[in-house]
Amino acid sequence: MSEPTESTAGRRSFGTLLPVAAAGLRRRKAAFAGSYVALTLGVTLVATTGSLLNRTAGDDSPLGAPSLHKVLQFTSAMAAFVAVFVVAGTFAFAVAQRRQEIAMLRAVGATPRQIVGLITGEAAVVGLASAVSGCLLALPGAPALAAWLVDRGAAPAGFTARPAVGPMLLAAAVGLLVALLGAVTAAVRAGRVRAVEALGDAAADRTVMTRPRWAGALLSLLALAGTVGYYLSADTMPPAPGDQPDDPQLASQWVLGADLLTITTLALFAPVLVPALLRLLSAPLARLTAAAPLLARQNALTAVRRTVSTATPAFLTIALAGTVIGSTAAFADAMTAQNRATAAARYVLRPGTAPLPADAAHRLTADRPGLHATATTATVVTGLGADRPAFDDHGEDSPATVPSAATVVDGDLATAWTLPAVAGTAADLHGATLAASTHQARGHGWKLGDQINLRLADGTVTSLRLALVYRTQLGLDEILLSGDTVTAHLAGARPDAVHLGAEPADRLGGTLTDARNPGPDQGAHYTWIATTTILGPALLYALIAIVNTMVMSTADRRRDFTVLRLAGTVRRQVLQTVALEAVLVVATATVLALAVTALTQYGTTALLDHRILTGQATVPLHLPWLPLGAGAALCLALALAACLLPSRLALTTRTTAR
Repeated sequence: MSEPTESTAGRRSFGTLLPVAAAGLRRRKAAFAGSYVALTLGVTLVATTGSLLNRTAGDDSPLGAPSLHKVLQFTSAMAAFVAVFVVAGTFAFAVAQRRQEIAMLRAVGATPRQIVGLITGEAAVVGLASAVSGCLLALPGAPALAAWLVDRGAAPAGFTARPAVGPMLLAAAVGLLVALLGAVTAAVRAGRVRAVEALGDAAADRTVMTRPRWAGALLSLLALAGTVGYYLSADTMPPAPGDQPDDPQLASQWVLGADLLTITTLALFAPVLVPALLRLLSAPLARLTAAAPLLARQNALTAVRRTVSTATPAFLTIALAGTVIGSTAAFADAMTAQNRATAAARYVLRPGTAPLPADAAHRLTADRPGLHATATTATVVTGLGADRPAFDDHGEDSPATVPSAATVVDGDLATAWTLPAVAGTAADLHGATLAASTHQARGHGWKLGDQINLRLADGTVTSLRLALVYRTQLGLDEILLSGDTVTAHLAGARPDAVHLGAEPADRLGGTLTDARNPGPDQGAHYTWIATTTILGPALLYALIAIVNTMVMSTADRRRDFTVLRLAGTVRRQVLQTVALEAVLVVATATVLALAVTALTQYGTTALLDHRILTGQATVPLHLPWLPLGAGAALCLALALAACLLPSRLALTTRTTAR
């Protein structure tokens, strides 16, 4: 009889590990359940936002609202960003919790290949089940999010989501791939350790910052430095995909990207930063003589992997809330300051309970000849700058069908706004003319005096002369049309505002506000809706991940609790230790999030002051203390509940040290 080959022996040895795998699955139900929950919700989040994005076109948002397509693009990107971090960290943490089990397997002869194969198989089973569950949950999730957008006016009436196979398959594939990479990377690292070293390494964390993580962290740091350097040195703003350069209204998109890159960099460096912060924050505990504070400090410092894994969701929650809300508030302040600086009128009359009459400006000045009144009406033009033959092509990809927001100025532009002119003057905007921002002029290659073709709201194709090029403003449309020619084509549209040089005798049922202190406008309202849409699902997922990782971590500590009880520690002291560890974890995450927020807010303020406002106004540096404090408090409450309840349950169950 021939001797068994090496491959046959390997298969037999692998077969002997199956009972071990089954026993590990039964023993670590919380870890597998936590991995399942993290990936299921991650796939649900990405599939839901992807299904909505699949239903939008280039610009199908209500008039005055931000582009729904772009909002959903950023919502999907934010969802994927958080899901990748949480899923990869959760699966890697689940493998790290099995260091002792892997050490024992290595000690009894298991090969690295067998360890990797075993863990890969388990991760694949959990991943496939989670991918299917996540796609099923996205079926009701996408219509619910669509209804929320419609209720708040950020999406047109009738907008909804239908099952989309493409986004769901993509979300499932990305989620499964990230889960496998997180698990396999940790398994390969554990399987390479020799048997004797594995038993020693199971007791305490030694090398947490691995070479791949060092490489990723350094690359992320270089990318962040390159982005900031480009912002400071480039003559124009960097263009967004599909957009033209030098557009301040698109700067918020790039600021959000820089914020996420900063968060990524600090998250990758967390294994280096967390121990140092823990020592600093827990230094007062080292001076105490009570057992619980000393145990909490030492546990957090010894189990660095556990601390980093449980701190990451809290860090993401607080950092995202601080950076995104802080940047949004900074841009809102910049828009308000810029609007105040460019306001030439003394008062602005806006619609009240009823629309303003179409001839509001004429009626207000009829009895007061010296009163300056300029009416403005929002509209949409298509085919801006297209060739005349292109207007006969009504296809979706035709340049003549591209929509652009515009404002019709019925009256003297100079009495409404004092715009920083680059070429031409505001007095030239009369007759068959238009004004364009520097972004539009550079993007299309227009020069002062050029004839610009476009299609008006009623379908009329006309040609208007470019009479003014002004520096792009945050709160103003980039195309201004003279009302002398365009008003007749508005089909009974009512003005959105009338800019007045003095207080009128009759308000025509409208609301009169100070032009230099108008308060929040509809644009700011839509901006915060967009911010909530982008940030809300990702934050909800991160908060759930806090509970998930805390439960996973606590469920794995039954043996530690038993040892402490056998050593004479009472139940109250064990719970105090667990609670103090949770406080240290959230405090560390809060400090890191505060550092990220301060850094990004400083960069955002510098960008606004020196590259966008450029002398018109300044925006002071403000940290969003309320979102930061609320985020930290919520994370702490969830972390305490998620660790104390399982710990109390574990302590009431009679266990013996194994």
